[in-house]
Amino acid sequence: MRLAVLGYGVVGQGVVQICDEDVPELDVVRILDLPERCSGERMTSSFDEIVGDESIEAVVECMGGLEPARSYILAALEAGKHVVTSNKAVVAANFQAFVDAADQAGVSLFIEATTGGGIPWIASIAKARRIDFVSEFSGIMNGTTNYIIDQMSRHGLDFSEALARAQELGYAERDPSADIDGIDVANKTIISCGVAFGVACRPDLPVAGIRNLTKADMDLLAERGLSVRLLGRGVCDGHGYAACVEPVALPARTLEACVPDNFNLVSLTGQTIGELKFYGQGAGGLPTGNAMVQDLIDCASGTRLRYDLSAGLSWDPTLISGTYLLRTTADIDGEGGLAPGTVLMCDVTSEQAHEALAQALKTDPEALLVALPEEF
Repeated sequence: MRLAVLGYGVVGQGVVQICDEDVPELDVVRILDLPERCSGERMTSSFDEIVGDESIEAVVECMGGLEPARSYILAALEAGKHVVTSNKAVVAANFQAFVDAADQAGVSLFIEATTGGGIPWIASIAKARRIDFVSEFSGIMNGTTNYIIDQMSRHGLDFSEALARAQELGYAERDPSADIDGIDVANKTIISCGVAFGVACRPDLPVAGIRNLTKADMDLLAERGLSVRLLGRGVCDGHGYAACVEPVALPARTLEACVPDNFNLVSLTGQTIGELKFYGQGAGGLPTGNAMVQDLIDCASGTRLRYDLSAGLSWDPTLISGTYLLRTTADIDGEGGLAPGTVLMCDVTSEQAHEALAQALKTDPEALLVALPEEF
């Protein structure tokens, strides 16, 4: 199968390397990059050259960002080319539009690499749904934040020190906002909702990150046998659904609480299969490239994917509720907390807890929200 790769950064290079060295039946004939970086015979700076080439059957989008990625993906689909992408931001924002364009053109959209890096997460959800009703999913979906938390927990680093180390290793960008504010996990959660529940997930789900997490916060929870992780979560009861991204305090004995470094661990619950967990590298050129090449192999062998987002589920925030700890100097209603300056909010929805956090942040920009376990 002849294909073109859009973007030749870390992930794009990983795709090309795997195809060239390990999968000769996947022939990378064009690589789109900036004009000043086009040095080989396969390199081009013209997307029109790619989309107009009828011999190219699939386009692999590794550019990142919303534009021109959105326009290129739509143009490729409309031209009758299959699309494989690792771009979670553009898929989360345009999932329904991409599905509609692929259906109309009779081609497939492959999105395995958008969520979980090298973990076969999207395919596993889709496979489970062939038999099961998937009632929920949750997990560590961002290696950068897990690395920061793990460094703080195991080595006693402050947040800023752990973040700096993550940036030195290339896990975190110079501007780490997408990771530490939960935006990256929100995109992956939106995509996971679409695949797991068959719904075009609302974009404004409750999202809180770990920007304000301190070593003192972690020590306070550790005294009670708890460890913090940033989780993306989704729940469905067949009529409604809810989703959120937030720091969650987990019993130290759980698998999620023990995930080290920049690894991911995600789980789903099916009606007959029960709980399934998937662990592995959640990012990086070769793990993500591996997921994209797996999609390409499926595509070349005749696999045709279709995502149906027409379930028509209503948003029901009561599906995710519990007890939350809010550390803040702001005046927020709640019960006595675990330490001075903390408040417990019991039997509230995630949406209500996040609203309280938003109110607290107006006067206390260092406020932190953490969901507590059910048995707390």
